[in-house]
Amino acid sequence: MASAETVLLPYTHFSVLMRLDKRLAAVTALGIDGEKLMDVERSGIQWRLDPRLADDQQTGERVYARNDIDRGHLVRRASAVWGETLAEAAQANEDTFHYTNAAPQAAKFNQGLDLWLGMESYLLEHAADYGRRLIVFTGPIFGDHDPVYRGVDIPLMFFKAAVFLQDGQLAATGYIVDQTPQLADLPDIPRPGAADEAPPLGPFRTYQVPIRDIAALTGLDLDQLVAVDRMPIAAELPTARVTSTWRKILSPEDLDLDFDLNGD
Repeated sequence: MASAETVLLPYTHFSVLMRLDKRLAAVTALGIDGEKLMDVERSGIQWRLDPRLADDQQTGERVYARNDIDRGHLVRRASAVWGETLAEAAQANEDTFHYTNAAPQAAKFNQGLDLWLGMESYLLEHAADYGRRLIVFTGPIFGDHDPVYRGVDIPLMFFKAAVFLQDGQLAATGYIVDQTPQLADLPDIPRPGAADEAPPLGPFRTYQVPIRDIAALTGLDLDQLVAVDRMPIAAELPTARVTSTWRKILSPEDLDLDFDLNGD
């Protein structure tokens, strides 16, 4: 990642750091103000390329046409739709439909991410104590075993890191999901290889992970988030092997934190 060429693209309430060699985002960063969220329809909005980049620097409709590959939102649409005015929220809504905010995801995987997508809503509601504000970083984890489809590497795994204030202190938590099983079911996608270090993930499984593992797997500089990771084992075992301390999450109540989300 350190040597990859990137371009930062600002949008309404979020930014995308594009990896030009992959034609996909390296990471997205979304700011959420939970007190200003609005319910805005998505119907009628068409996915589009970003004119600030050349067409061959981003992944467009060709990758998603006539197959079971979805345009998976990296920045969650519903979380970006907020503002002082309806016009501001509507602009954020439309901005999330740039292909730069999409990553190729197996349809069954993308449509089964209720827990993954709901995690930021859960944290927004229960953990953020400063005006219900949250910062969410999301992106693909590129690896040597990613299948190449129509000229684009399809990431097997994706990460999310949520940052908020807890009891007046900066806090962060990290998550990873894996779409390997769903990609293997698609006949026209090259069969993905098995990552040597990956735990045995199954359909729609979400893991809470130390943020240092996300940094190690992506090459992103996440030192500030690593320092405030509220997963207890991240502090207890600072040199543990990557993947060895991942915790499977079946519901938000399975989160492993050093504080009580409900304040009990």
